[in-house]
Amino acid sequence: MTALYDTVFDIQTPLIDGLLQRGTYLFVGSPKVGKSFMMAQLAYHISTGIPLWNYKVRKATVLYFALEDDYPRLQKRLFQMFGAEETGNLYFATVCKTVNGGLEEQIRGFMQEHPDTGLIIIDTLKRVREAGGADYSYASDYDIVARLKALADSYKVTMLIVHHTRKQKAEDIFDMISGTNGLMGAADGAFVLSKEKRTSNNATLDVAGRDQQDMKIHLVRDAERLVWSFEKSETELWKEPPEPLLEKIAVTLFSESNRWE
Repeated sequence: MTALYDTVFDIQTPLIDGLLQRGTYLFVGSPKVGKSFMMAQLAYHISTGIPLWNYKVRKATVLYFALEDDYPRLQKRLFQMFGAEETGNLYFATVCKTVNGGLEEQIRGFMQEHPDTGLIIIDTLKRVREAGGADYSYASDYDIVARLKALADSYKVTMLIVHHTRKQKAEDIFDMISGTNGLMGAADGAFVLSKEKRTSNNATLDVAGRDQQDMKIHLVRDAERLVWSFEKSETELWKEPPEPLLEKIAVTLFSESNRWE
């Protein structure tokens, strides 16, 4: 404990203050609920540094594996959402290898060329799992996310892994994540995007994680541009309490006295 307290660690600043910390997160929702549009929105804002809703964004290069799309659909979607304001820091791939078949090497190759990368999106998890491979047990679920997390941690980047919810309702919305608890257990946290009615433009985004405050954000989807707009949050952002020594120095320096020691 003494050695631990005496160690100075690098501070991992979040990509989006109060919303997206460094680490590996599941981003979960039912099919066609709007997950890919949300991924495009997050990718665009981080690659441009433009604030998202009420949250400050740190600009970084983004790699987006849009594995359920093709390039014409991506072009149409991005133009509808953001118009002609493009960015050179956002990279797309519509195909890739599986986790056991070379995906890690592909990501490492990209990271060598783009060391300023801050976010990697994998849309979806099913596309990078071995087809007909290991059974979907707790151990196999935990292992695949743990491997992706180890890769993300080695480069100190954030990874979002898109996945689906199951049809059965649950009292805890995070229990609706399809698969076993191994997925959530290996990840640093999860986002769940849900709607009361499929035809509605209103949705809620539930957030939970190890380094992330539990939140429930209410969103409204712009029917014309298809971007998600902030409506309200049921959780106030946690603010770190002031450090007593720094507070004392500030009071002393900015006091009315013309002398201090």
